[in-house]
Amino acid sequence: MSKTTHFGFKTVEESEKARQVAQVFHSVAQRYDVMNDFMSLGLHRLWKAFTIEQSGARPGNRVLDIAGGTADLSLAFAKRVGPTGQVVLTDINGSMLGVGRDRMLDKGLVPMAVQCDGEKIPFPNNYFDIVTVAFGLRNMTHKDQALAEMRRVLRPGGRLLVLEFSKIAKPLAPLYDLYSFKALPLMGKWVAKDEASYRYLAESIRMHPGQEELKQMMQEAGLERVEYFNLAAGVVALHKGYKL
Repeated sequence: MSKTTHFGFKTVEESEKARQVAQVFHSVAQRYDVMNDFMSLGLHRLWKAFTIEQSGARPGNRVLDIAGGTADLSLAFAKRVGPTGQVVLTDINGSMLGVGRDRMLDKGLVPMAVQCDGEKIPFPNNYFDIVTVAFGLRNMTHKDQALAEMRRVLRPGGRLLVLEFSKIAKPLAPLYDLYSFKALPLMGKWVAKDEASYRYLAESIRMHPGQEELKQMMQEAGLERVEYFNLAAGVVALHKGYKL
């Protein structure tokens, strides 16, 4: 019997979700960074900078950037870990990974870019000091499996950072809904020439676990000292946990 999951607000077979998510990111890859700046008013850059600070990355560290796409985090980590460290950029989507790899090359870096599924990470146990996933976990079908895999490849003392859209403070919810379901698809239509993909974005955010639920999922995956930071009144949250 085939298993089903959600693609935005729709119920689809698991294999169909993977195909449809892939199509979304093939479609938006070339305009992804422009749309991020436009729809967040540039705030996504501050959220990512906060993630880098919370990671505690230092020279010589090994970093795995899951669903790293256009390489915003990988570029920042590369500066932190220096020539003695290692940053691995990964994404399941070849179009997104290609944009990120090219950006790193343009900055004079020789990237280690790997196309892989965050639910099946092709690296050994206890290898990385830091694993990050920014705005990618909500697109994964088996989030519990992905979190367990991320923990597996962390060395003891290593930390996982999950930056993701979350549940906004209730008083702001009506205004946020108006923005998400009316303004955001129109932005996608005008800027990225893709209204449907940004309608999916709004729906996928609503289907993603909230702050406390994701914290519990990380704990169930074996991570400890899990905490989260609400950013922009909960529009986004950064969750951090350790492998002890």
